[in-house]
Amino acid sequence: MASEEAAGIIDLYQRKALDWIESRARASLFEKPWLDRFRALLPPAGPILDIGCGSAAPMAGYLIELGHPVVGVDSSPAMIDVCRRHFPKQEWIVADMRKLALRRQFSGILAWDSFFHLCHDDQRRMFPVFREHAAPEAALMFTSGPGHGEAIGSFGGEPLYHASLDPAEYRSLLDQNGFHVVAHVVEDPGCGGHTIWLAQLI
Repeated sequence: MASEEAAGIIDLYQRKALDWIESRARASLFEKPWLDRFRALLPPAGPILDIGCGSAAPMAGYLIELGHPVVGVDSSPAMIDVCRRHFPKQEWIVADMRKLALRRQFSGILAWDSFFHLCHDDQRRMFPVFREHAAPEAALMFTSGPGHGEAIGSFGGEPLYHASLDPAEYRSLLDQNGFHVVAHVVEDPGCGGHTIWLAQLI
């Protein structure tokens, strides 16, 4: 069952894009403290790759307002259409993150509330993708679950798949691809209970 739910993520977000946009618009930018920690590792106006950018609001929008060029990637054309309307000067790409190959490097890479929808093996395969798009000393920030496993949540009245590797495996994958862990907080109460990884290419 979990494999079926994992395979349906792209279709679910496309069909429920408006529901997601509306629900996110009602929420505050609770991610701001972590975005500021992420930005502290970047050069001024360093370019950022936002993988699973959704509608770009509020996270990418916050970074754009602070002068960072953003390239946003999402598998949902409906989400990308909204990004292009609201932030026409930035670059927005419809793509599956697992197949991403932009042949460009970025000062910062975000995969917030997106990467954790991939199954375990697809998550493992993403770390070379992160590395390929990382400029020297690039920052990488992503969210995961607190421990190894799979979970089925709910979105728009439908099942929503999540998966996580063991923290030790994330550390190993980061290390294998040249990233040093700067910060890791499990179920941060100040950030909606998110488990967050912040790393930097060394």
